[in-house]
Amino acid sequence: MPWLMKAEPDSRIIKGKDVKFSVDDFEKLGVSPWDGVRNHEAKKIMKERMKLGDKVLFYHSNCKTPGVYAIAEIVKEGYPDYTAWDSDHPYFDIKTNKENPTWFMVNVKFIERLKYPPTLLLIKTLSSLSSLSSSSSSLPIEIDYISKKELESLKSMQLVNRGRLSVQPVEQIAFDTIIKLGTKGGWDGLIDIKGKGKSKLNSITNSPQKKKRDLSIEIDGQNQVKEVISKKKPTSNDKKTKTEIEISKTNKNNKAIPSEGIRRSKRIKVD
Repeated sequence: MPWLMKAEPDSRIIKGKDVKFSVDDFEKLGVSPWDGVRNHEAKKIMKERMKLGDKVLFYHSNCKTPGVYAIAEIVKEGYPDYTAWDSDHPYFDIKTNKENPTWFMVNVKFIERLKYPPTLLLIKTLSSLSSLSSSSSSLPIEIDYISKKELESLKSMQLVNRGRLSVQPVEQIAFDTIIKLGTKGGWDGLIDIKGKGKSKLNSITNSPQKKKRDLSIEIDGQNQVKEVISKKKPTSNDKKTKTEIEISKTNKNNKAIPSEGIRRSKRIKVD
């Protein structure tokens, strides 16, 4: 079964160590343990479900342009994450030890970069088209190689529905669709990669058939969770309708709410 695994490409220092891991870092290492995951659902996937030879979508998370940047492969099945009992490690866990390990990891091998990395914005936009299009002929000619069934597969991705989990299963058809988008391209001129301005795909999703209310969850640079609610544009009868509401949530100690198991760990090369 294919998987999607997230890493943070931008520098961030924890306990004096930079925990970034970009596609450049991954390609340079070749093979790396996927250590530092501290989420039980993601841990269970690596410990029990990932198998030798499984393919992986390597995803840049918590950055300006999140998206799928490379293809990888599982080359070693789940084993104890020894970084958890290393007191100098950024994600040391005092509650676990060698005799009774809590956290597990796998080894992942870099395969190749995607020539046209499909962004999160693209994937979400295309997934919303699945309920609007009766066939691929409804799409701009640049991406009419994507079928109705493939659009629907994007809509079912956990990345779209529960995007914050750092290790996610991906249906084979969705995996193949992402690879097709990343290999054939054509969409880069149809959508604003930075999420600003209008595009052909935006105009399709903004048709009358589109839902009037769209709720998404984002994580800002300080890992604060923001809910962004987009509403219809104000009309002459809506004098004070706000077009966007942002709610920043913090816990009782005014600390940012952490993401669910986003992998943040300095990688090491594995022979």
